[in-house]
Order: sequence, then C-alpha cells, then structure tokens
Amino acid sequence: MAFIGRIVVITFALFMATMAGGIAAAIALFGVEVHAIGPDPVGHAFFWGTAVIASGVTLAIGFLPVLIAVVLAEAFSIRSFLMYAAAGAGILMLVYYGAGFTSIYEESIDHPPPLISRETEIAAAVGVVFGMTYWVIAGRNAGRWRERLTPPTSA
Repeated sequence: MAFIGRIVVITFALFMATMAGGIAAAIALFGVEVHAIGPDPVGHAFFWGTAVIASGVTLAIGFLPVLIAVVLAEAFSIRSFLMYAAAGAGILMLVYYGAGFTSIYEESIDHPPPLISRETEIAAAVGVVFGMTYWVIAGRNAGRWRERLTPPTSA
C-alpha cells in the first residue's frame, strides 16, 4: 500500500515541478517585461499561456530522463537537496542540447559568441527549479516507503 501512495506522491510532485519549471521559463523569457504586464488580461493570458506551453515542452522532452532519475533516487534513497537541483539542471541541459534547441551563431570579427548562451542559462535555471520543487514535495522522502516500521513495544 505504501508503494501505491508513493507513486501518487511522485506523480503529483512531477506535475507541480513541471508547472514550477514552466513558470520559471515564462519569467525568464519575459525578462524585465514581467512587471509591465499590469492589469492587462491579454498580457496575463500570454504569460500563463507561455508557462503552460513551457511546462508541456519540459515534460515532453524530459520525460524518460526524469523517469530514470526518479527510479534511481527511489532505489538508492537519495535525499540530497543539492543532488536534485544538480540533476534537474543536468537533465534539462542534456535534453536541451539533445533536442537541438541550441542557437547557431554566425561568425563575427567584432565579437565572439558567448561561451554559454542565454537560452542555455534559462534551461539550466528551469532544471534547478524543477529539481528543487520535486525535492520539496517528494524527493526528501525518497526510499522511505521501503523502510520497515518497528511496532511499538509495551514496557
């Protein structure tokens, strides 16, 4: 029974982490213009639409690596906050480069391309937010469902 409950918690945590990652991506994509939305309903709809689309893209391209990471974390009872943040960033960077989303820079004699592009930084930041959110909901109790509960002893 504990296993089924853990699956429900993991599913909920993945959903919430995906939404948090989408919101972080929307904030990063809008940049300094987030404060300019104000009471405009079209601006709010555009922001939340961007967040939902970013959540869907995050889930679609990262499903299998995230599933493997969750199974490994549960199997080895990994509960480290930093491990989840680093794994989130690493997984999203992996799928970002693997999906071919990297931007191609033209050569210029005026200025060289940056070592790490803004899009790559956004992907890493969204991965960190994803990993931290998952840790808060489910990761800090990874593997505890397998621990035996000792019955209370009467003295």
